[in-house]
Amino acid sequence: MENIILGLLMLQSRTIYQLRKRINDGLSLMYSCSTGSIQAAIKKLLRNGYITVSEAADKGKLKKLYSITESGKAYFNVWLNSPVESGAAKNPELAKIYFLGFADKNARIRLLEKHIAGLKQMCADLEKICDEGAALSGENKSNDIFYYQLQTAAYGRDLMKFNTEWYTRLLKNIKE
Repeated sequence: MENIILGLLMLQSRTIYQLRKRINDGLSLMYSCSTGSIQAAIKKLLRNGYITVSEAADKGKLKKLYSITESGKAYFNVWLNSPVESGAAKNPELAKIYFLGFADKNARIRLLEKHIAGLKQMCADLEKICDEGAALSGENKSNDIFYYQLQTAAYGRDLMKFNTEWYTRLLKNIKE
């Protein structure tokens, strides 16, 4: 979580609310977060001197605005330049599928139908991000940051399409 926050602060200073919204809107495939987990990461980053906090007035209210420090940028760059871990992807939802044989057939069908609907919604959300990004890419052709963010959204979209197809086949087999 700390590296995600540092990366977002590399782009611009943000409040905790803005960090959580950005993670939930565009990074939910990589990390799920709560305000508590962000606050814990913020405390650690502040303690290590990787970020600073200031107060900014917004519509008459004071809000805490977090910014990355030079040491935070250096720490982030060390992480960014370390090898990508290529271990097996963790997919906790498969544990439920692994044990699905213990549930009755109707419960299996309901569970899978609900899961497929959620996957389709995530795919649609990511498709929208990809479409909006493609429309903006003409303006940002030289922006490497934008390019890789868009590629990550495309990966998520394609993964959701694969998962939707896989779970739909599984559901079809259960119904037969």
